[in-house]
Amino acid sequence: MGQKVRPTGFRVGIVEDWRSRWYASKKEFGELIVEDFRIRQYIHKKYQFAGIPRIEIERTRDQVIVHLHTARPGIIIGRKGQEVDRLKAELEDLVGRRMDLKIVEITNPNRSAVLVAEDIAQQLAKRGSFRRTIKRSLDQVMEAGALGVKVELSGRLGGAEMSRCEKAHRGSIPLSTLQTHIDYGLRKSQTTMGVIGVKVWINLGEYTAEESGDGTHAKAGQAPQRAKRSHKR
Repeated sequence: MGQKVRPTGFRVGIVEDWRSRWYASKKEFGELIVEDFRIRQYIHKKYQFAGIPRIEIERTRDQVIVHLHTARPGIIIGRKGQEVDRLKAELEDLVGRRMDLKIVEITNPNRSAVLVAEDIAQQLAKRGSFRRTIKRSLDQVMEAGALGVKVELSGRLGGAEMSRCEKAHRGSIPLSTLQTHIDYGLRKSQTTMGVIGVKVWINLGEYTAEESGDGTHAKAGQAPQRAKRSHKR
């Protein structure tokens, strides 16, 4: 039985870190969940072309810390940091709490499944050939050092009367191996013929050995591997 499970949700709490890291009582929990959703929705809507695959939120007693992972930090920072200060003030007005923004640059966008899915969605919206777009994306991801990639498009591809599903993959994508870092991205492409769904899976290797797409070691919650000792005779 092929049970489809989102790879990141399957690994959260085991080898993947949570996207929201805070603790609250049962009375406040629902309100803070909605607040996190509004923060993410506002940032994605305002900076939809800044290449933001992930927004992590931490909370202290009187402050909200937002870690903004982006491939184009210059758009968010602005000239002399004016855009960051403006965004910080807007978020404080939105949620009524003291905010702190931390920008994390993603050095290799082709190793981020969300950014690859966004790129494919933008090409489809510009009426690009879906087969050529898929092939170009697969080549770019494999050249970036990924061990495997899979792309799935669903909708009225090429303006067809009936919607269908198109899949393509390179390398290996072991979805059930929890120690393998599988990055997953889902985006929608608004075309003149309707909405096309774009799904991307990228195999970034083992959590204990590989580096994540933003240039930092993946938080696997694992003890680091010790170097083997060489025994001299």
